[in-house]
Amino acid sequence: MNRRPFDPRLLRRVPAARRDLAVLAVLGGLTALLVVAQATALATLLATAVDGRLHRPALAGFAAAVAARALVNWAQGTVAARAAATVKAALRADLLRAVGRHGPGWVAGQRAGQLATLAGRGLDALDAYFTGYLPQLVLSVTVPLAVLARIVVADWSSALIIALTIPLIPVFGALLGWQAQAATERQWRRLSRLGGHFLDMVAGLPTLRAFGRAGAQVDVVRRMADGHRQATVRTLRIAFLSALVLELVATLSVALVAVPVGIRLLGGGITLSTALLVLLLTPEAYLPLRTAGSRFHASMEGLTALDEALTVSAAPAAAAPAAAPARTPAGAGEIRFEGVTVEYERTTALRDVTLTVRPGDRIAVIGPSGAGKSTLLGLLLGFVTPTAGRVTVDGVDLARTDLDAWRRQVAWVPQRAHLFAASLADNIRLGAPDTTDAALGRAVTDAALDDVVAALPDGLSTELGERGHGLSSGQRQRVALARAFLRDAPVVLLDEPTARLDSASEAVVLAATRRLVAGRTALLVAHRPALLADADRIIRVEDGRVTELTPAPAGKAS
Repeated sequence: MNRRPFDPRLLRRVPAARRDLAVLAVLGGLTALLVVAQATALATLLATAVDGRLHRPALAGFAAAVAARALVNWAQGTVAARAAATVKAALRADLLRAVGRHGPGWVAGQRAGQLATLAGRGLDALDAYFTGYLPQLVLSVTVPLAVLARIVVADWSSALIIALTIPLIPVFGALLGWQAQAATERQWRRLSRLGGHFLDMVAGLPTLRAFGRAGAQVDVVRRMADGHRQATVRTLRIAFLSALVLELVATLSVALVAVPVGIRLLGGGITLSTALLVLLLTPEAYLPLRTAGSRFHASMEGLTALDEALTVSAAPAAAAPAAAPARTPAGAGEIRFEGVTVEYERTTALRDVTLTVRPGDRIAVIGPSGAGKSTLLGLLLGFVTPTAGRVTVDGVDLARTDLDAWRRQVAWVPQRAHLFAASLADNIRLGAPDTTDAALGRAVTDAALDDVVAALPDGLSTELGERGHGLSSGQRQRVALARAFLRDAPVVLLDEPTARLDSASEAVVLAATRRLVAGRTALLVAHRPALLADADRIIRVEDGRVTELTPAPAGKAS
């Protein structure tokens, strides 16, 4: 885990933030000069006021310095907030690109709930880092240097005491920061587990209610939330202790300067204006360090999320091509599986699969659940990478091609089509957003979706709920088929499109499926015998091995 107050990877990954960070550095230097100017003017003003005189230039300089500091502080807050927004937007985009690059299997491995927590609550915690800690980090460098430079000229002995005591604050801060870092990491892990479990529970709420386990899961979430609360309290305890220690060290350090200055002033060894200048500037030397130390604890959660976001989004995709991508294969070409093996952490999904799919073949894939049928389709979609062997299309290895370009030649109808909280038309146009209304209407008709559209209050403009709430399973499958018709791709992959449908819905979806695969290369994962009637070939997947069968009557299919 990164423990540095600033991660240099940030500048490489988010170049747009460089300008804002450079402006923060310039503003920090300007603030240091204004601190010295303000203290100098105030010391002169007070020294002359003792004699009953008003030093008008000093008064004007003090007022100008105060106004300028206020303006610079406002500018720092504005620039820091803009930098935070820029970085959060860039990192969220990087996380989304990483999800798209690695595919659905990687998301499941990383746990969708943890990624959702990271992209949401985790990156939002960066606000405290950019608007609170980072500006103070700059000031903790510029202000002490400027103060020391001014005091060296005025009173070198006081400058020596300040130079010797200032390092105590970052030393004590680092010692306590290590403990706070470990506590924050534990807090973040608990929050990630809580977010992931809560997301899983919400997604499975109908099942939990049906089996009477919703109440038990509420207790589990309550226990996890309580664990996160305790971890947060432990982190805050360390933060408060750290603030106390830093305040104590800074106060004692100021006293080490103030007491000798007072004694020398009484003895006539130092002028009043110089003494006032030293006493006014000394607290300013320690203040940025104290403030940075306290705000560092407030920003630790954001730093932890930043490190995880940079690490997760930079994770290389498995089996990335070593050379430049080759030409994009033609979807109408021959598809070959050559000695393909797919191994997961705890199982082997496919073993030494060799299979040739000729253009225009309609192949039904049967076999028991968990045998590797969906993995076979995942290989063609580029969601799964072979552990051994290769998959070629038109002689081109899919591992060395532009997968986005290849996927544009594939239409996919999964077991559970995901519908988004958007209009029905937008959901159908998901894979072909630039198609005309006429083409959309033909796809609706081909997918037997006309009656569904007619029953909706706003037709194709009707806004659907998340996951297609408001449509039945059969209607959602017909929407997925309409997507495939609109895509008009040469290769069609169907993963049990009639699963979980009643007989009436199955008949409608089956008729639409026959229209979809006509004249195209198609692989159909099937459990229902009706899907096998029009298959040219039938292959069986069992225990990860593929066996080709002689096309048999549908009633004999697995």
